[in-house]
Amino acid sequence: MPVTSVVKDSEALSLTVHAEFPVKVSRLWDAYLDARQLEKFWGPVEYPATFTRHDATPGGRSNYHMTSPEGEEFHGYWIWNEVVEHKFFEVSDGFAHADGTPNPDLPLNRMVFSFDPTPEGSKLTITAVFDSVEELEQVVSMGMIDGTRSAMSQIEQVLIDLRNYAEDFITDAQILSDTQVRITRLVRGSVEQVWQAHHDQRLMKRWMLGP
Repeated sequence: MPVTSVVKDSEALSLTVHAEFPVKVSRLWDAYLDARQLEKFWGPVEYPATFTRHDATPGGRSNYHMTSPEGEEFHGYWIWNEVVEHKFFEVSDGFAHADGTPNPDLPLNRMVFSFDPTPEGSKLTITAVFDSVEELEQVVSMGMIDGTRSAMSQIEQVLIDLRNYAEDFITDAQILSDTQVRITRLVRGSVEQVWQAHHDQRLMKRWMLGP
């Protein structure tokens, strides 16, 4: 489990997550700035995330939703405030309606992701700061602490070096719930080639309908 502690500070109106990983800062940084990697661990195990937008630059925006075992979607967004490569980034993190517009009935917080090298790899510190004790307690009561631990329990597999990972990996099926399965494949080819293999009917006939 990469999470070493989750600290709630009612005086500072903050919730801070400390986690350590046996990889370089650059590898951990890439996992957060690449939407396809990030969505594999941003949501809790039972609520996988999907990022539909991820503009990791000051003034940019990220849109995402988490899907419950029953198929219900819970939407959120980030507004990117500051980015210092391989050091930290800061976002305004909020809840959203299905159309992506902010939901003012739920708390907005300022979230800072700090990346530091360690002798064994890297340390990540995520600090979420709220406007009031009531808002802090509201997200805690919504399960933010347990949800964060569950979500980050998935990050280690994402961080494994893909070359070593691919040596004995072909296809992995992960049961998320009674109604959800996540299938992961590593393919030797470019993103464009994999995309075409799923959209060109001539190519699909060569692999999709049986041995």
